[in-house]
Amino acid sequence: MTTNLRHAAYIIAGIVALVLTWPHAFDWMDDGGNILNPVDFFGDAIDAGGTAAFLSIDMLIAWAVFMVWVVTDAVRIGLGQKWGWFFVVLSYIGVSMAFPVYLVTRERFLDRQKALAGEHASPVGEAANAH
Repeated sequence: MTTNLRHAAYIIAGIVALVLTWPHAFDWMDDGGNILNPVDFFGDAIDAGGTAAFLSIDMLIAWAVFMVWVVTDAVRIGLGQKWGWFFVVLSYIGVSMAFPVYLVTRERFLDRQKALAGEHASPVGEAANAH
């Protein structure tokens, strides 16, 4: 799969996630829920029990891991801590949207870095490194 096609698939997945999940969030908020309070949000879903509890606990743990990883990864690759925190904030809209958008941002950033490094490589240095 080409990079652009893969990136399009990621973005489409994020958009589909928003379209499928947010109507439920709006219903929950209409019933008095506060989307900015993750304790109440996950608590209500876990209290429902069964599949809702399973999926909520699973998503809560995945979200926590994402928040730690996205900040540390953004710093590690040179994108910067502010961008990591930006994606943490974006994940409040939905991890299933923020994660694919981060993957596209990350891959494009790394591709740009690689291209810039290639532009600055010296032909003499490349020949010396080849031996």
